[in-house]
Formats: sequence, structure tokens, C-alpha cells
Amino acid sequence: MQKINKTASFNWHQFTKYFDLDKLLANLTEKIIWIVIFSIMFIILRRIGRAIINRSFIRYRQKYQDTMAEKRISTFHTLTLNIFLYCLYFFWIYSILSTLGIPVGTLVASAGIFSLAIGLGAQGFVSDLVSGFFLLLEKQIEVGEYVQIGQIKGTVSAVGLRTTQVIGDDGTLNFIPNRTITIVSNMSRNNMTAMIQISILPETPIKTIKKIVQQVNDENVPQFSDIIGQPNIIGALTLPNGKLVYQINIVTKNGAQGTINHTFLALYLEAIKAAGINLPASPTIIS
Repeated sequence: MQKINKTASFNWHQFTKYFDLDKLLANLTEKIIWIVIFSIMFIILRRIGRAIINRSFIRYRQKYQDTMAEKRISTFHTLTLNIFLYCLYFFWIYSILSTLGIPVGTLVASAGIFSLAIGLGAQGFVSDLVSGFFLLLEKQIEVGEYVQIGQIKGTVSAVGLRTTQVIGDDGTLNFIPNRTITIVSNMSRNNMTAMIQISILPETPIKTIKKIVQQVNDENVPQFSDIIGQPNIIGALTLPNGKLVYQINIVTKNGAQGTINHTFLALYLEAIKAAGINLPASPTIIS
């Protein structure tokens, strides 16, 4: 046992002879201190930068509120914040890696990491940037607008360099990569049409239905300032899926089409029921 302990002690001394533990601890402590300093600076700069950007856009809104749309200003507000945070995160990570002694510039230049990044992911990143640039340049969408992108329908909450954020009707926050956006249906730019369809039977008295609809319109349309013009009574229709309906189109101000649709459909059904006309419990399909 004594020989084993002596050997172990000897190996430890041989090991520590080539390393200065005090120096190692001092270097490690110094690096940790610098990382903490850079992190604190990052937090301070982020707060200061966000405050400056927010105040600048508040003043900009007050100065140009009559010449620029609020949605346009909000879009550039969120975009400016995103650019600032991206740059700040880049310099923070670069500072930490440099403090740890990792030659970031040399790795990127000589080890081919930059080429590898382009091959694996940077192409998609560049596509996101280009697509986001044209989304803003062509004013396809703005913050606060109600849009449909692919299968996602909701309100735009932010337009960034890489992604566009859309809050769905159920409250889901969707992050959509800009490069995947091919068709944008913007429902916040023009007047909208509330298309009201009432399921009917082949034997339903169409002329009586029309009189009831006209009477409901005459009594209620003046009470809704969001309705533009007079409702257009289309009449009996067979939809592409074979359903038989009676359709009325009402042009409304943007954003009011849902409320008008629900309100007038209820009014029409109530008046038709009061007239003693039976409507199908399920849509009638004409083959």
C-alpha cells in the first residue's frame, strides 16, 4: 500500500509540474469576469436601444400621424427592433467566443465554416431576407392587418427579417418563414362583402323569401353604419357542391363583414320562421 501511495503521489507531482494551477485559475477567473461584463453590457445596451427606438417611433407617430398610416409605422417599428437585436446578439456572441480564445475570424476564413453554413442553412436565411425585403417594399402586408397566408388566417403582429408573425383567430401565434410566403390574401385593404346564404328547399316560395329579405333590409340596414350601399339580393343558387341556397351580398367596411353576416343571417332566419316557412335542418343537395 505504501508503494502504491508513493507512486500515486509521484504521478501527481509529475502531472502538476507541467501546469501552473494558479495561472490557470487566474486566466479562468479573468475570462469569467469578462463574460459577465459583456453579458451585463449586452443587457444594458438592449434596454437602452429598445427604449431609444420606442421613443423615436413615438415621436415619429406624433409628427407624421397625418401623412403615414399607423400600420406602416408599426411595421417598420418592429423591423427596426429586430435588426437591432440581431446585430446586438451577433456582437455579444462574437465577444464571448473571442474571450474564450476561439479564433472566430480564422475559423470562418480558413476552416470553411462559412461555406458549410451556406450549404446547410444560409441559403434559406438569405431567401428569408430577400422575401421579407420585397414583402415590405411592395407593401403586401402591414402590422395589424388581417391576412391569409397559405392555410393560416389571422392578424399580422410582426414582420421581421426572417419570419412574419400572424396571430390566428384562436389566439395561436404563427411564425412563418418569409421564404415560404408565396400567396398573401390581404383582407384589410378594401371593402369586404358579407355573403349570407340561407339553405332552402326546392318547394320553398322564392318570391315570399325575397319580400321578407327586402323588408328586413329596409328595417335594419339604416341602423348599421358599417354597411355600404344597399344589399344585393342574388336569389336562389346551386353551389358547386350541389347545395341549394338563397344568397344575399352585403358590402361592408373592412373588418365588419363577420358581424354583419351573423347579425343579418339571424334576422333573416327569424323573419322567415315567423312567416311560417319551413327551412331544411341540413343543406339540400341538388344532383
